[in-house]
Amino acid sequence: MSVSVIIKWGGQEYSISTLSEEDTVLDLKQSIKSLTGVLPERQKLLGLKVKGKPADDDVKLGDLKLKPNTKIMMMGTREESLEDVLAPPPENDVVNDFDIEEEVTEVENREENLAKIARRVKDYKVEELNPPRPGKKLLVLDIDYTLFDHKSCAETGQELMRPYLHEFLTSAYEDYDIVIWSATSMKWIDAKMKELGVTDNLNYKITFMLDSAAMITVHTPKRGVVEVKPLGVIWGKYSEFYKRKNTIMFDDIGRNFLMNPQNGLKIRPFMKAHLNREKDKELYKLSLYLKEIAKLDDFSGLNHKHWERYLSKKQNQ
Repeated sequence: MSVSVIIKWGGQEYSISTLSEEDTVLDLKQSIKSLTGVLPERQKLLGLKVKGKPADDDVKLGDLKLKPNTKIMMMGTREESLEDVLAPPPENDVVNDFDIEEEVTEVENREENLAKIARRVKDYKVEELNPPRPGKKLLVLDIDYTLFDHKSCAETGQELMRPYLHEFLTSAYEDYDIVIWSATSMKWIDAKMKELGVTDNLNYKITFMLDSAAMITVHTPKRGVVEVKPLGVIWGKYSEFYKRKNTIMFDDIGRNFLMNPQNGLKIRPFMKAHLNREKDKELYKLSLYLKEIAKLDDFSGLNHKHWERYLSKKQNQ
């Protein structure tokens, strides 16, 4: 029988349907090389496992029990692509975003949007990884361009990880329960978190993770329909622990805060990891900000847009 898979790499998808169940993982890698130029020995295929272990090159594709058009994420760099990585990012690499303040009053309290949140509270199933801790505040984190440069090419996820990630999460965990929320599917969230060494880290724990199915669409007067991450879904499901006054959310896309603008902190996007990882200190500085505001009982009086000013003022007192 034929095997059809879709390889996700460098922001693109590549369809392969010329292999059979008798072909091996190495044959698959050779096909990927012909499409991407990435040598087989430089390829790392996430989620390609047999009996719970990463599949070796000699494993037959039939043994992997792949469903038709299974999507597989690849890590790997072309020999000649380092020059491309160091080049300025193309203009269309940044998701079209906008200043949310002009849209907020039109969106945040609209009845139809609140009804969508109520449906997510009722129907969306949260799989807890670790139980909420009484007395802790809540930190909600995006992944792509916030913790991880998901567009650049590399052989391992560690090369694309934002500097100070584990130190940041370790520090935050002292005062906050940590939730990951990404606008992708849970399959990719799981793969990225495992690749980055976040899921089973001994120094901190993730409470739960949310995917795109927990998001809602809202209509904005100037931008039309957009998808957002309403914190009301979490507050509705965990009202005993998390509220508007003890929650902060980091995302590189401001429109994700449309339903809860006061709780959002727009982080500088981490892109071109090979060029920027030596000088990016965003997570280090934000860990200090989180430590400062954790002293407060209520975040409602904060303007996270000015977090650096707030931190500087506190450090100079």
